[in-house]
Amino acid sequence: MALPTTPLPPPFALKEARVIKHNKKRATWFRKWEMKDLLYVSAVLLMHVLCLFAPFTFNWNAFWLGVVHYILCGLFGVTLCYHRGLSHGSFKLPKYLEYLFAYFGMLALQGDPIFWVSTHRYHHKFTDTEADPHSPVEGFWFSHMGWIFDDNYLVQKGENYVNVGDLVRQRYYRFLETTVVIHVYLHAALLYMLGGFPFLVWGKGVATVWGYHVTFSVNSVCHIWGHQAWNTGDLSKNNWFMALFTFGEGWHNNHHAFEFSARHGLEWWQLDTTWYVIKLLEHFGLATNVKVPSKIHKHKKSLKNRMDDMKPQTDIKMQKMISVDCSEAKAYLST
Repeated sequence: MALPTTPLPPPFALKEARVIKHNKKRATWFRKWEMKDLLYVSAVLLMHVLCLFAPFTFNWNAFWLGVVHYILCGLFGVTLCYHRGLSHGSFKLPKYLEYLFAYFGMLALQGDPIFWVSTHRYHHKFTDTEADPHSPVEGFWFSHMGWIFDDNYLVQKGENYVNVGDLVRQRYYRFLETTVVIHVYLHAALLYMLGGFPFLVWGKGVATVWGYHVTFSVNSVCHIWGHQAWNTGDLSKNNWFMALFTFGEGWHNNHHAFEFSARHGLEWWQLDTTWYVIKLLEHFGLATNVKVPSKIHKHKKSLKNRMDDMKPQTDIKMQKMISVDCSEAKAYLST
């Protein structure tokens, strides 16, 4: 039986579904801009400008530097550490390895660990509602990148780090939060010293911009296009195409169904590179307490099983309605 991909009409509407409001979209450009907003725009714009020099600075050393940089910062830093490790506690790493991977994530220029994790936890708590920091109900562009350039919007959504006490209590993460700009400049200087302008273009510009749009597409594309296999009550979708470029993050409906899971590609055919790395770390005793959903978890979230569970109740109600109608008809005929 094919799983439904659209919301079910009454009386089969799922009780856990959130109320998703499509209000008037927030103004992106014509609004009051804070200094922090302008700094973020300048930084992101600078990375894109660096990419314009990529065809003129190409060499294989610079190219492979960009690939390695993206794997270290995107896979180990953002996807494995920031997302599945710090945000959701899907597994545990030795502190030295956790801190190293978190440092890689910071060099992806998507924010320090405290900012990134706090935003993501708010996203899961208020997915696709007015309190979601980056939902496509505010428009595709806003969910993709626009939200980053509106600090007042994030403050209104509760971006005050009350949900990341586990990170704030650690001196290392507080240190990264207050010194992130210094590390970014030192990293850029190191790249320039090692390979000149081509290394800066490919290692900082191309790798960072690719990481931007791949990561942000999970927020935008994977909440608009794809397939819903689980009862999550939001707009999250599984998108196989995005999974190819995001180290498995494209199985987004799977993730929203089982936020705690270290594995997003739940089927054998669902490519999930991050999960393979986690399993490798577990094999060597570096990743512990690795969490995955059980059959009971899957049964509770399955759209098909929810339909089957509700069907007997619906049949009973229908039988009562029919019996009432029949009794009324008999009473009418007897008069």
